[in-house]
Amino acid sequence: MHAQQENHDEQAVQDLCDRMRRFVDDIAIPAESPAIARDVTALDRRVAELRVRAREAGLYAPQLPAEWGGLGLGWRALARLLEEAGRSFLGPAALNCAAPDQPNMLTLLRLGDPTQQERFLAPLVRGEQRACFAMTEPAPGAGSDPSMLQTRAERRAGRWVLNGHKQFISGGVGADFALVLARAEEGATLFLVPADTPGYRVVRDIGMVTGYQIGGHAEIALTGCEVGDDAVLGEPGRGLEYAQLRLEPARLSHCMRYIGRARRALETAQAYVARRDSFGSRLADLHQIQAMVADSHIDLHASRLMTGDCAARMDAGLSVKQHSAMTKVFVSEAVNRVADRAVQMMGASGLSEDTPVAMVWQEMRPFRIYDGANELHRATLARRLLARA
Repeated sequence: MHAQQENHDEQAVQDLCDRMRRFVDDIAIPAESPAIARDVTALDRRVAELRVRAREAGLYAPQLPAEWGGLGLGWRALARLLEEAGRSFLGPAALNCAAPDQPNMLTLLRLGDPTQQERFLAPLVRGEQRACFAMTEPAPGAGSDPSMLQTRAERRAGRWVLNGHKQFISGGVGADFALVLARAEEGATLFLVPADTPGYRVVRDIGMVTGYQIGGHAEIALTGCEVGDDAVLGEPGRGLEYAQLRLEPARLSHCMRYIGRARRALETAQAYVARRDSFGSRLADLHQIQAMVADSHIDLHASRLMTGDCAARMDAGLSVKQHSAMTKVFVSEAVNRVADRAVQMMGASGLSEDTPVAMVWQEMRPFRIYDGANELHRATLARRLLARA
């Protein structure tokens, strides 16, 4: 009986992946356009249109439980589906399963009380609102080291008053509310702050090399920003713990999506070298090109195995602090190598907007910094391993 259930589940997941592949090829990829890649307003409209189609296709919100209108997939199944979705720059967003709202929703599911979930989570799930996670600050504030948090939350007359400065906040432009990490007397605390709260101001959209980022990358000022006790998400003083709980699945989801993106770059490059002649032969017949293709497939295969192993641990309810860090470091560097080779195989065409390869290449580089710089992860991993020794 158990094996039959596993077989049924496997077939159901495969059917979802097949539908996702058709959705990406027929709907999501044709909706891409370099003109909207960095146009926040146009991107919002395009994603809203695609979400209607994703609902019709039965692919919407695969990460959420059924009672919240999702598909209730486990992490292993999600890894396969998000790879397929990630082949398109717009695929994960069309499913409402892209950063930052995917981890925002999971955080609210885990920590939000019923009132907070109704006010903040439900509109996110429906795609009616967007949110951002405001942790990163200008120097000397929090970056890869959250303990350097400078934004303050003080109790005054039964209210919380927030003062601070945030930057590089993905999705912050046009977000309806933010999950703001601030230091209170009890310790780092996570607050739900509506964007129309007096004292909350988006200063600008910081230009970044990435494209297709809904809500850009905001700089946000908090000046005498007052919220009530009902704005505290979880318990005061546990904000750093909550941030880590959010980041572990966020890292893994990035791996899933970017494996798909790198795969698309490689497939594009392979098609190019198969038809392009140079010095009397196809590029595909040159040993240097063949080595790049082989190495790229090796990188993608290893990335899938590490991501799948970490996903299986999450499905089993095991701690993935160590494994998610290792997976993030390896996959972020592997997909970067794959995209870089794709550019090299295609020459000038790989640097142009005539194919998706250049944009994939631009996206891969920041992943080594997102969700904690790789150097930080390596240092933390080494300290833990040496301590055990």
